Amino acid sequence: MNKKELVDAVADRVGDKKTATEAVNAVIDTIQKTVARGDKVSITGFGAFEMVNKPARTARNPSTGAEIKVAESWGPKFRPGSDFKELVNTEGKKAAKKK
Repeated sequence: MNKKELVDAVADRVGDKKTATEAVNAVIDTIQKTVARGDKVSITGFGAFEMVNKPARTARNPSTGAEIKVAESWGPKFRPGSDFKELVNTEGKKAAKKK
């Protein structure tokens, strides 16, 4: 599902595509800005978004085997909640049986 499909799914529930677009954009924008500030966003049953530090390290170029230095960086992290994990596990088993 991409963003357009998400907006369409929300519009089916709220009845208005303009309102759905604004709602989806507002949620995404709020989560992004909050995590970028270093705060955590927790949605009970769904999961938590947070910023994590990726320390500097030495890696290898897979083609040449040469060592390269990778600078420290910060990135977003999502940890799914228990309800989300349970739903994915249940639905995943059903999807696997259909294949």
